[in-house]
Amino acid sequence: MTRRLDLAMLLLLTFSTGMVDAIGYLGFDKVFTGNMTGNVVILGMGLAGADGVPVLRPALALVFFMVGAALSGRILGNIGETWQRRTTLIFASVAVGCAGLSLYVGLMPNPEVGLAGTIFTSALSALMGAQAAAARRMKIADVTTVVVTSTIVGLASDSRLAGGDSTRWVRRVLAVALILTGALAGAATLMLNQWIGIAVVAVIIAVATVIGHYGARKRALAEAAETAPSHA
Repeated sequence: MTRRLDLAMLLLLTFSTGMVDAIGYLGFDKVFTGNMTGNVVILGMGLAGADGVPVLRPALALVFFMVGAALSGRILGNIGETWQRRTTLIFASVAVGCAGLSLYVGLMPNPEVGLAGTIFTSALSALMGAQAAAARRMKIADVTTVVVTSTIVGLASDSRLAGGDSTRWVRRVLAVALILTGALAGAATLMLNQWIGIAVVAVIIAVATVIGHYGARKRALAEAAETAPSHA
């Protein structure tokens, strides 16, 4: 039951990543802050001199994503695959960081321009790197919260059409659908204001964090109750 709850929360975070990437790409000069595969491709095209393709922001996004992931990995340590207090700490920090960035974007007159936009995309990439590292540590197959390419490969290659048994097809379809609908939602919020989408992302991550934390706490209490008689 606990792993199913963890899976549900990671799927919710996958939706928020779709929003984040749509906001970054459409609103901040073609930068992916969650999907680093897209950034690598954009960076390659930019370095080749393609017209209108940025270099600086995608490069910094890659660097800060790795910094965020490294810091998250250091904080998490060897906590195992289940949701722990440190997991809550990482996800809560990401939620607070996104809330801060929404305020930053809301207060800046032109947040997508120049240094202001670069600071935003770099900071958001660091937060997404931290989130991705925490999700990866939980080792729930096919749900990384930041990319669905491998999920799509698994969905197709393990399908009955390919001679497989369609293993984990539900979560795979959900992951793809949620990042898609997240991107749709993120693009829609840009029609209103950039800060709104980031604020919604902060709320989604906060909700996932609270539910995941209390689910883990309930599991820990249940396990303690089961082991208590054996020590009597």
